Amino acid sequence: MTTPLTSLAKTAGCAAKIAQVDLLAALSHLPKTEDPRVLVGLDGSDDAAVIRLGPDLALVETVDIFTPIVDDPTDYGRIAAANALSDVYAMGARPLSALSFVAWPVAALGTEPLGRVLAGAAAVCEQAGVAIAGGHSIVDDEPKFGLFVSGLVHPDAIVENAGAEPGDALVLTKKIGTGVLTTAVKRGHLSAEGLRPAIASMTELNRAASEAMLEVGVHAATDVTGFGLLGHLGNLLRASSRRLGRPLGARLELDRVPLFDGVADLAARDVCPGGSRRNLAFAAPDTRFDARIAPHLQLLLADAQTSGGLLIAVARERVDALLDALRSRSIAVRAVIGHVGEAEAPGRIEVA
Repeated sequence: MTTPLTSLAKTAGCAAKIAQVDLLAALSHLPKTEDPRVLVGLDGSDDAAVIRLGPDLALVETVDIFTPIVDDPTDYGRIAAANALSDVYAMGARPLSALSFVAWPVAALGTEPLGRVLAGAAAVCEQAGVAIAGGHSIVDDEPKFGLFVSGLVHPDAIVENAGAEPGDALVLTKKIGTGVLTTAVKRGHLSAEGLRPAIASMTELNRAASEAMLEVGVHAATDVTGFGLLGHLGNLLRASSRRLGRPLGARLELDRVPLFDGVADLAARDVCPGGSRRNLAFAAPDTRFDARIAPHLQLLLADAQTSGGLLIAVARERVDALLDALRSRSIAVRAVIGHVGEAEAPGRIEVA
């Protein structure tokens, strides 16, 4: 009998990303860089680092590694690759190359499933026009896989998470709920076939969405992954508040947030990864929910995502143009879920 990949994962993939409060405490120990070539670094909790190479060229660098959230090795590789590439797309950059990292329990799994993981990742990278040029591997009791991705961008065309302005609309390009759905499969509440829509979403590149926002011109963007919608929106708002010099918040319309079919029912049955609960606990002090919003729906807004969509802040007068650009590129999800506004403190979010 084949050993399920997820049974060897002591953590829960992207859902186990370090809680934001712990991450911020850890990052505070890193020395502050004074290198003028670093255009985007640690200060804004952005999706990738950006290093200036010259007047008209900058290098984008990111890394993303996680344990299996699905048992099919090919799908695991495909999801991991799309997830890592997403950070480059969120910055408005073009991926150039990738290096793989793998930790593998050879005694428990053998090497055949690993070959399928690598093949899945290579297929998605080929779709993105990216070569996996090398990598590193170690033997470990817990399987882990991911990519270090490099990309290129013009220094004047970087899309950071720090540019949102009052009045901006917030547009989301993928459904929410992958953390709940993958957890439901592990706990026997959902069949592997029932996970197929989520896998299709997690393996879909954010390239077309990135091209659309570059065509239209937007103020800020981030991809929605391990910190959930509330966590990544909060990061965008706090970074934008620092740049603008005054506090920004947001209002979300719950009914406009796109959810996977059945995910609300699963969340109501307490099927949810621990990482999502930590995300909600972190976001709760800065989030005010309307009294009608049930606790399980609050949790969904903090659900830890893997390879989620882009969350884009765009000027109100350009919303229709962005939606048209997404539609013309066959992006199925193009939801206007709320707007940015002035706030009493940076990062405050109201959910109605």
